[in-house]
Amino acid sequence: MKLSTLFPILTALLIAAFYLFLPELDRRAGPGGKASGRQAVRPEPTRRQRYGERAALVLVTLLYAFAAFSHLGDTKAPQSSIVFSEGDQLTLELDGTHEISRAMIRSVIGTGGFTISLSDDGESWIDAAAFDQNYVALLKWNAVEITGRARFLRLTAYGVPELGELTLYDENGTVLPWKTQNALTDEQFLTPEKPGFLNSSYFDEIYHARTALEHLRGMWPYEISHPPLGKLIISLGISLFGVTPFGWRFSGTLFGVLMLPLVYVFARRLFGRGSVPVCCTLLLAADFMHFNQTRIATIDTYGVFFTLAMYYFLYCWLFPDPRDETGNPPTEGRRRDLALAGICFGLGAACKWTCLYAGAGLGLIWALHWIGRFVREKSAALEPFLRSVGFCLVFFVLVPVLIYYVSYYPYGLGKGLDSGIGVFFKADYAKTVLENQSYMFHYHSGVNATHPYSSRWYQWLLDIRPILYYLDYNASARSSFGAFVNPVLCWAGLVGLFVLGWCALTRRDRKALFLLLGYFAQLVPWMFISRITFAYHYFPCSVFLVLVLGYVFALMRDELKSWRVPVWGLTALQCAVFALFYPALWGAELKTETAALLYRWLPTWPF
Repeated sequence: MKLSTLFPILTALLIAAFYLFLPELDRRAGPGGKASGRQAVRPEPTRRQRYGERAALVLVTLLYAFAAFSHLGDTKAPQSSIVFSEGDQLTLELDGTHEISRAMIRSVIGTGGFTISLSDDGESWIDAAAFDQNYVALLKWNAVEITGRARFLRLTAYGVPELGELTLYDENGTVLPWKTQNALTDEQFLTPEKPGFLNSSYFDEIYHARTALEHLRGMWPYEISHPPLGKLIISLGISLFGVTPFGWRFSGTLFGVLMLPLVYVFARRLFGRGSVPVCCTLLLAADFMHFNQTRIATIDTYGVFFTLAMYYFLYCWLFPDPRDETGNPPTEGRRRDLALAGICFGLGAACKWTCLYAGAGLGLIWALHWIGRFVREKSAALEPFLRSVGFCLVFFVLVPVLIYYVSYYPYGLGKGLDSGIGVFFKADYAKTVLENQSYMFHYHSGVNATHPYSSRWYQWLLDIRPILYYLDYNASARSSFGAFVNPVLCWAGLVGLFVLGWCALTRRDRKALFLLLGYFAQLVPWMFISRITFAYHYFPCSVFLVLVLGYVFALMRDELKSWRVPVWGLTALQCAVFALFYPALWGAELKTETAALLYRWLPTWPF
């Protein structure tokens, strides 16, 4: 039996063994009642245990940060450039006459292209090549074949292309020296051997990283099919580290790192201190989707981060920490938490519209909460309900609308409107915002494209069809990576959903119901969307699968004496599978046979 067949079978068997430890789920009255085998009430951890838990969080976060920022992208790339206009010509002179075999061209932004001509004397010219700098060639090193013997090279532009560097090679692969010194010849030492993901944009970075740079420059953006905040966050990394792959990927990777302590505090609030929140943090750190999706300069990371944050703050409001209160615990928590949930909702929606699905889940949870209060308290709940409605209108409608509206500031600059706070009160600014909403709606509702790595929502549940982000291969080796969930988390989490469903129905467990609603709020809408979809749309759900497994871990901890074996065992299995796949996840060059042998667990996986 091949390893690629043995590994998924063994993983499935170990997941099945994990669930064999699951205690019999009796119909106890609710959380906190008497458990079968152990009491659910646990002693407070000692100071040493608390320090150990914090140290574990710091260690996991640092190790993940090291893995995530390693092989992220080049930190250096040509920063000087020349912007051409239609018909512009630029002549460059080599230090002598040389035989030219190829060129490496560093494109920045601005579409168009060039006719490349060669000459021995600077008077008689022969067209030797053409370079089309279309939208898929931007922020990349592009290899161009140029054959001829020449001393002079002339670029004749069409469109408005922007170039950062032009490097020529002879037939032996030696870089040819330029006599002309300008922005296209001053950083030759930064030219890589060949284009690749470490030195160039890939997948949708050609849209989002480009637009982030356009926002920094005050230009009208190319990508306007999503709200602007996510691209503005990407631009912060470019501001810090320049127009480099590391720069445009930095912000997303940082948010990916910050998700770990966020999941930890969320799990600790859900399940209490101890091993369970640490295990949840490890599950997220060792997830494929979280790793690859946060390392690409697209906007999904920010939407998922703010979605997780908004659910955390809503949970804090619904389930106030009894240690913060005296006497009888209140019905709801502090309004500050509810306000923060609304602010995070606004930030998420200003990054990507899919956060509206998560916001609908928040609204449903809020509504169910008040229905429960009316059932228990009758008319006494009316006054606090009306106060809550007014509060939510402010922090879930007015504040998000303001955040969303203000996030369009770079669009105003791109249209040439005056800078400063006064731009928000201009009719042209408001019209620009409204027109973009109409454009986005019609764009997404009218998408009728196809893609070889598209997938439907039911395929996401079992990890059937990853999306390939990058592929570079030759006859014997390949470098590739894409977006899909660690199969341990995906498959074990799917079973965990049924466990939570049982607990929500039979035990009336509000925590289980909360997590289920959070998960399905972000999955169910995709069941009714007919446009093309991809595995990365499952990213928000995969983060909730971490908390779903955390709930199962907490069940075992509260009701089993030997709970550490299955809980740490499944966590270790997730980490082991991540370690196995790590070379393929960051794009290491592997022999084709090795990649297929180790990583093609399913026929549809792109290895």
